[in-house]
Amino acid sequence: MVRLSPGAFGNKMVRSLMTRYLLFALSAAAAGSLCAFAAVIGANVAALPLTEERIAALPAAQQPAWRKYLAHSIAQMRTDRAALESEMKKAGLKAPVIPPSGSAARSIPLDKPDDWYAGAEARRIANIVVSFQTPAGGWSKNLNLADHPRAAGEHFAGNNSSPVPGVADFDTSKDQKWEYVGTLDNDATTTEIRFLAKVAAVNSGGQEAKAWRASFLRGIEYILTAQYPNGGWPQIWPLQGGYHDAITFNDDAMTKALMVLFDAANGTAEFANVPMKLRTRARAAVAKGIEVILATQIVTNGKRTAWGQQYDVLDLKPVGARNYEPPSLSSGETGTVLLFLMSLPAPSPAVVEAVRSGAAWLKSVAVYGKAFARGPNGRTLTSAPGAGPIWSRYYEIGSNRAIFGDRDKSIHDDVNEISLERRNGYSWYNAGPKAALDRFAAWNASRP
Repeated sequence: MVRLSPGAFGNKMVRSLMTRYLLFALSAAAAGSLCAFAAVIGANVAALPLTEERIAALPAAQQPAWRKYLAHSIAQMRTDRAALESEMKKAGLKAPVIPPSGSAARSIPLDKPDDWYAGAEARRIANIVVSFQTPAGGWSKNLNLADHPRAAGEHFAGNNSSPVPGVADFDTSKDQKWEYVGTLDNDATTTEIRFLAKVAAVNSGGQEAKAWRASFLRGIEYILTAQYPNGGWPQIWPLQGGYHDAITFNDDAMTKALMVLFDAANGTAEFANVPMKLRTRARAAVAKGIEVILATQIVTNGKRTAWGQQYDVLDLKPVGARNYEPPSLSSGETGTVLLFLMSLPAPSPAVVEAVRSGAAWLKSVAVYGKAFARGPNGRTLTSAPGAGPIWSRYYEIGSNRAIFGDRDKSIHDDVNEISLERRNGYSWYNAGPKAALDRFAAWNASRP
């Protein structure tokens, strides 16, 4: 399990940020515009990728599994890139065609009645989904998978570059022409697997049905292959480096991977025809995933609390991601982890303790009488009698105070003091965790 001392952030940039902010605060206070002092409390630092050098520092017994994993990732990246380059050469293209952007979750719905998945539109979309599967077996994010089948020489991924690329941006990759090619981010891969499984389940005959089934089974293999030796999952596989190599709970990447494997292991609904050997592997992967969930629940002062958005792949300590996403306790991801753990049919005593502790933490940091609403000065946290509960996205480890990041990597304790662009462009407060607490009330009442 993760144990941290309170208020630990990287100290790079802190002095200059504090100086800048103090000057601002003094001038604002002199003008009578600050009714309470807010502060820059730290600066976000880059998360470390998985490398040969870091693996070499592990205990000798652990190194072979990690070396094998990293070598497989590197080899698969080469295979994926070579496949696209071969297509481009045959098509006479000097650059790949970029596919249309969109939301896979909207273009490939999972909430239609069974007869819709048996229809012509679902079958058409299923063929498009198969065409965009990467050689590794996953899918990229932010694709419109209802538009057209992927053509030879068309990229597997759309434009996923950082909106503010540069060396100071943690989201700037080493190769902006090859980003998120196979990912669990933004519901990618897990959504495609579930969609194809639904279509294949109600269209059992013909070559197309065989292709759909083969594709979603390859997708399950992809998730199994991407799992780290310690049971976690990166955001992107093959590995892309940077914070993407961290074990990622953000946007429910890891929990949704576990839910797919759990359903595959148990032959649930559209996964009824998953081969027994694959079910067995999925069951083992779920068990390892639960172990890392328990190991990453953050403990402060001897007390289990919540989960962070992402963790260092090797030491399991919370790490930051994008410039404005600091290491912290994360309310949204904690809610989703709790929902997954509560879905387990026979939770162990350790799981029960983890759920009760996580729910208690969510209750303790809930915000009432406030709303994060849009006004003349952009989105701000304002008084709203009777409103709530809502939760801050991030809480400082140890103190449980709400914290907020900005593009310049500064970490604040007042959402109203970050830049307008980040206040308007990020969900700093929301009511999402309430679903977990609502479920917890009945779940806990049924347990001794």
